[in-house]
Amino acid sequence: MFCRTVFLLLAVFSLSATHAQDTTQQIIHGRSNHPSQYNKPYVILISIDGYRADFTEKHGARFLQTVSQMGVRAEYMTPSFPSLTFPNHYTLVTGLYPSHHGLVDNSYYDTRRQQFYGMGDKQQVADGSWYGGTPLWVLAEKQQLLSASFYWVASEADIQNTRPTYYYNYNEQIGMADRINTVKNWLGLPEEKRPHLITFYFPQVDHDAHMYGPDDSRVTTTVQFIDSSINALQQTLQPLGLPINYIVVSDHGMTAVNNNTPLPLPKAIDTSNFLIPRGDALLHLYAKDTTTLAATYEALKKEPGMNVYRLNETPAHWHYRAADDWHERLGNLILEPRLPNIFNITNRKTSPGKHGFDNHHPDMRASFMAWGPAFKTGLRINGFENIHVYPLIANLLGLKYEEKEIDGRAEVLKGILKQ
Repeated sequence: MFCRTVFLLLAVFSLSATHAQDTTQQIIHGRSNHPSQYNKPYVILISIDGYRADFTEKHGARFLQTVSQMGVRAEYMTPSFPSLTFPNHYTLVTGLYPSHHGLVDNSYYDTRRQQFYGMGDKQQVADGSWYGGTPLWVLAEKQQLLSASFYWVASEADIQNTRPTYYYNYNEQIGMADRINTVKNWLGLPEEKRPHLITFYFPQVDHDAHMYGPDDSRVTTTVQFIDSSINALQQTLQPLGLPINYIVVSDHGMTAVNNNTPLPLPKAIDTSNFLIPRGDALLHLYAKDTTTLAATYEALKKEPGMNVYRLNETPAHWHYRAADDWHERLGNLILEPRLPNIFNITNRKTSPGKHGFDNHHPDMRASFMAWGPAFKTGLRINGFENIHVYPLIANLLGLKYEEKEIDGRAEVLKGILKQ
């Protein structure tokens, strides 16, 4: 009865595409695992977008409740600032803060290129020159350890001229049962062609928590679908008898906002003097003429319902100051609405669920849980920053990296591994 219910759910949630999308698996031919890598363990890194730290209990994810008790679970994981999808997914696989790897927002302006970047621009998303750091799949492939991706931010990009051996261009048309079967096929390949690192991404919780708010019963239904899907994935892979380690994370949390009377673009801003990418929990103001900054800053300080920062005064835990801006992509001024306020600088109605706010706010907390042969059992740990996931996975797979080149530190999560 359980399996029938799971696959009925899979069928229902598979019907999400509204237009033609590229569903072809991309394969980089000519690669093989080096024989020294054959006996390495396997890691499936699963992201549930928007899966707040308390959603497992709040929305009744029974499988994740059970399996995380048998493995390792953090009280929460602190996202990097801004608590948005693109910056944090890329932080998880590079060990760098957004201001250091370059994805400083979902949309931003690069002052060196004099060009906007937007997460909806497929050509830019696939252009590896936008991305700093060394993602885990690039690290693995360069050491002749094969990788695969059923979606992850930047997995489609030619970063350092390297993509995963097996990957898909992002789309929401492929059914969940087919995605799970693809992972099974990858891990059923001969050992010289079998990926040891696999990324797997679920967007559905984020979609529904945005649309209906984090407390809505429809979010409960979606959480339980994802929970059942992860259970189905593990059940499908179990007969392979491989030492598979599962790491479930999220990029950020979610909170309810006042979407009925959002904050408009402040009148103190002369739009002829500033470039302003789209945003709602964060606005970057890029000055065309810096002589206007001082007056604009002073006027914005008087605006109700929001905070304004120059880059030398943003909160230290954001790691979002001028000295952090390795790629010159932060605005001259940063505007932050005070919750439950939200910006709406367009004419379109905004949704009741949002994220992107101060990464230390409890509602922005992300999730972390892990289980498998490499992890200790029955271990509950305190919250930690998501920059530390990168060295955890690199060390688990025996991949060499330069610790001085990342922000994450191996010692933070070393204690959750058996060895």
